[in-house]
Amino acid sequence: MRFTTNAYPREQRQDAWRFALQRVSLEVLGTAEELYGELVSFTSGQGIQFVRVTGNGQRLAIDMAQDAPSFWLVLLLEGRLSATQGTTAIELSEGDILYGGGSARTQIDLNGEHRFLLVKVPHALPALRSRSALPSQISNLIADEAIGRMLSALLRSVADTIVDVSDDQIRPVELALPEFIAATLLDKAPVKELGGAAGARAAILERVFQSIEMRLSDPNLSIHQIAAEHRISPRYLQKLFESAGESFSQFVKFRRLERCRLDLGSPLHAQRSISEILFQWGFNDSASFSRAFRERYGMSPREYRKVGALPDEAIEAPRRGRPSAQKDARPEEREETPAATTLDPAVEADGLVEDVQVDAAPGVRHHVLPVRPDTIHWGYFSKHLKPALEVCSGDYVTVETLTHHANDDAERMIHGDPAAEAVYRWTAEGKVVDRRGAGPLDASVLGRGPGEGFGVHICTGPIAISGAEPGDVVQVRILDIDPRPSRNPRFAGRAFGSNVAAYWGFHYAELITEPKPREVITIYEIEKGAGLPLAHAVYNYRWTPQKDPSGVIHPMYDYPGVPVDPETIEKNFNVLRDIEIPVRPHFGVVALAPAHADLVDSVPPANFGGNIDNWRLGPGASVFLPVAVPGGLLSLGDPHASQGDGELCGTAIECSMTAVIQVILHKAKGAPAHVRELDYPMIETPSEYVILGFSNPDYLRDLGGKAQSEVYKRSSIDAAMRDAFRKARRFLMTIRDLTEDEAISLLSVGVDFGISQVANGNWGVHAVIRKALFTS
Repeated sequence: MRFTTNAYPREQRQDAWRFALQRVSLEVLGTAEELYGELVSFTSGQGIQFVRVTGNGQRLAIDMAQDAPSFWLVLLLEGRLSATQGTTAIELSEGDILYGGGSARTQIDLNGEHRFLLVKVPHALPALRSRSALPSQISNLIADEAIGRMLSALLRSVADTIVDVSDDQIRPVELALPEFIAATLLDKAPVKELGGAAGARAAILERVFQSIEMRLSDPNLSIHQIAAEHRISPRYLQKLFESAGESFSQFVKFRRLERCRLDLGSPLHAQRSISEILFQWGFNDSASFSRAFRERYGMSPREYRKVGALPDEAIEAPRRGRPSAQKDARPEEREETPAATTLDPAVEADGLVEDVQVDAAPGVRHHVLPVRPDTIHWGYFSKHLKPALEVCSGDYVTVETLTHHANDDAERMIHGDPAAEAVYRWTAEGKVVDRRGAGPLDASVLGRGPGEGFGVHICTGPIAISGAEPGDVVQVRILDIDPRPSRNPRFAGRAFGSNVAAYWGFHYAELITEPKPREVITIYEIEKGAGLPLAHAVYNYRWTPQKDPSGVIHPMYDYPGVPVDPETIEKNFNVLRDIEIPVRPHFGVVALAPAHADLVDSVPPANFGGNIDNWRLGPGASVFLPVAVPGGLLSLGDPHASQGDGELCGTAIECSMTAVIQVILHKAKGAPAHVRELDYPMIETPSEYVILGFSNPDYLRDLGGKAQSEVYKRSSIDAAMRDAFRKARRFLMTIRDLTEDEAISLLSVGVDFGISQVANGNWGVHAVIRKALFTS
């Protein structure tokens, strides 16, 4: 995450800075009148958070009360810092380190220009949990002391490279930090905490931990060997471990498993076999290792290596989707805390969803998930995203979503709407939501912008479903969905959407009138009166090259959220006269996180759901999605006011929406018959089952390391039809117990196959099975 106050008008900088710091457990107590602040954060694979803060004079508070128990450290890189906690006061100079833990607030005063690194280390890490208690008060390490000098140098290297650091590069720091912390706390702890027998036991145990860490690769490592080295009896050593809530054998096994996990997930060890890795770290039996690994991490070593592998791709000409040579982007955990609120059942959000009845049972909750920069991810899915909300099966959620096409007419769809303005804010100094797509943040492939537009949809979430595990199925019921009204006083209460006939549309190479080629945007108004909701065209215009606030020229509609300068286009208001389009509101994107190591482009749908673009997923319908990762991680976006089968020109009427949904978890055992075997998305309406087929239904698995490029090249209606047929045949044979011959006959005479979309890189065909076909 990157943030700078320069991206905001002066009058908004205080509030924006306060909000940004809250996301990293810092509270603003006072700032200079002319505030400047810059924040860069990175979270490692083990959940260690590094936050570099730069600014001018201010007073802050470190407040971990809402976080999981953590050690924290502050390295002062530049300036001077005064820290106060209760009666303890500490002065820091450049290179000194302040540290603490627990939930007690610590005030830090930074009187002039400054730069510091805040590090939060979860106490739950296996290397720390049984080794050191959280410190009861703040303390410091002076840069001139030996251990302070070593730790300061290590953390300064992280601070200097935080913008570009990757999970693999940070891994040695992940291993070293717990050792530094344990040694520091034991060395610096107050006498009353380490005195007497307790202090002696803690000192021995710390030396024992260090000995074990050095000998993990020895398959003959035993409690007798370690006890003899430290001149204590094996029985006494076992009691030391029991006092820390561990046993010797369990501690050794868990440390070995963690070292194996890190190697299995690293591309540096991709050429080594699983057997080589397990034997290196002291295991001598592959079967028992596999059982222990599955118990610890919920999957086999082979499965872990498969989802952890990093693709290695080669270059091709620019196209929609990533070029073949572009490697998948590294996951970046979102550091913010959950941003949703929980209401009593039937409470509505901002009056956007009207007359919604929820039949809440005892214990069922109704949550509200607003759309804000900290509750969305733009253009990608990732199993590494932290949830914006956690729900239980049966809970209701009022969820707000934004279209990624709102800047096609910012006056109607953004201006005056604080949430939309915040998400879309983009100035010469930067963007509030920097990443737009699954491409590289440095835009090093095509130069379009961070994320490169390899994925375009603004997705609200993810929502974690308590108890969801791979093999389960999540049902998302759409109870109601309404357009988000304009907040611009000129258009107050009216709702608008955009349709883009874009370069990725099926029509683009088939134009017959000049100029050719061309991209055309049509702005629609959505009218919801007493009768059937309708949409009508307001005006259209041809896309002209647009210069974004960062100075990049976009000759085509190739990057989401580019502001359209009204002075550069010619609006044609005489379009689609006397034509009214029935409104069929639905979400184009409903997805659970795929079990893929890297960021996944939001455009191609697949068996995890995603950009399915089927208008039948509206009020009264449900979509069933197979769970691939713990918690499921549900995201919703790409809201549509209306779409036809095929989505011919590349888009629907793209319109921000607010919906009420219910999330239901179907466990692998005990699920209804028509849900139990689902390993693909299925829509159910009151009268139909809608089976969704794709050209490449499991492309991330089937197309190899270049899958996110290859999927765009391999789409065909034939392949999507074949997939829809196979799924529908299995559905009828499984649910209705038909023979194959019976199922094929019924599919031919009673089931309607249709084209869902030819716009999303992985084309879709659906089979509509009417429930009225079955008399029982």
